[in-house]
Amino acid sequence: MKNSITFSKYGKTALSVIFWLLLWQLLSLWVANDLLLVGPLGTILRLFELLPDKTFWLSIAASGLRILSGYLIGFLTGVLLAILSLKRPLLEELLKPFIAFLKSVPVAAFVVLFLIWWRSNVLAVAICICIVVPQIYINTLEGLKATDKKLLEMADVHGVSLLGRLRYIYRPALRPYMESAVKVSMGMGWKSGIAAEVIGMPQTSIGMRLYSSKISLDTAGVLAWTLTIIAISFLTEKIALKLLDLLMKRNSPIENSKEKESGQADIKLTLAGICKNYGDKCVLKDYDAEYRTGETYTLREVSGWGKTTLFRIISGLENSDAGEITITGKSGGTKLSYLFQEDRLCEDYNAVKNVALVCGSEKKARSILLRLLNEEDLDKAVKELSGGQKRRVAIARAYSIKSDIILLDEPFNGLDDLSRQTVKKFMEEESKGRITIVASHID
Repeated sequence: MKNSITFSKYGKTALSVIFWLLLWQLLSLWVANDLLLVGPLGTILRLFELLPDKTFWLSIAASGLRILSGYLIGFLTGVLLAILSLKRPLLEELLKPFIAFLKSVPVAAFVVLFLIWWRSNVLAVAICICIVVPQIYINTLEGLKATDKKLLEMADVHGVSLLGRLRYIYRPALRPYMESAVKVSMGMGWKSGIAAEVIGMPQTSIGMRLYSSKISLDTAGVLAWTLTIIAISFLTEKIALKLLDLLMKRNSPIENSKEKESGQADIKLTLAGICKNYGDKCVLKDYDAEYRTGETYTLREVSGWGKTTLFRIISGLENSDAGEITITGKSGGTKLSYLFQEDRLCEDYNAVKNVALVCGSEKKARSILLRLLNEEDLDKAVKELSGGQKRRVAIARAYSIKSDIILLDEPFNGLDDLSRQTVKKFMEEESKGRITIVASHID
């Protein structure tokens, strides 16, 4: 089936190319003037005449070095500015006019300005940067903003490193945006870079050779160089997309030298007068509670009471409108883990990596997961697992660090009776030495 689909795809492309080549040939025959329009056969023959010429390859190498250098600088600049804009909204606002300026100013205007300021040898580099930066910046920023906010909250609560977030949370979200940006910007980079060379005419460049063919009325030469530019642009785009694909798929093991452990001690968590309103709706009012290490507390209030809101306040994801939370009995920082009501898993990665992302060790992650899942399920992408299996992965992740406090929001969601009993036994064993607070409507 796959082979037939592939053949159909490439077959249609081949037919399309043949159609336009035939149309080109017919137009050249109708014009009947090689000075005005040379057919594809004449163009290819002229290209074969250029191939043995050493300056042909030197021109390609020199132009390629300029344009690809400009592209790389523009790509990295666009990505860096997008990351900074995500962290600093003020910078995004400041950059909006500048990015709009780069997008709207004609290439010719940039060329004239840069010829005043710099030598023609660096003109293609500068032009390529100006064309590539806005494309990469806009797409990267959109991809970053499209990243699942719930996964980022999970990362915040469990202290996932910046590198871990980039690899397993931001990277999958960015992939389609980056692929789109590369497809658009690579072709634009080559077109604008060659246009800059045609005007600036640096020695040993495609632009200079293209212009020389034009002034000598070598129409076949102009078209031969144009085909060369198209072929190089297509080839570099495919290489860039392949490199991007390898980067996005690269899956190095998670094995930190120091696992995320907690110096557990007997502590007391006290909530006094906690209040939370959303507009006119009061969710929590003067809530008081006291929780101690080694105890499991179950909240069985009705739906809408505010259990999830309470958990979000305890975990620091939201602030209360009033009241105070204090932790006593431990001199160092307190570690907290959180099983959210949703699984909040990185769907493109397997169960082991999802747990190791938090605990810092694939070996430890695998050991914990084997108590809840079958071994053959550990290396499957999470998106291939059932709802109950995903829930057990999320539970394993929450217990994978030796936290002082663990919050479990509806831990039995999506579990059948057998799985529920397995999870209950696991929770009883792993909750020792922690403050365990469970929000559940299931006994």
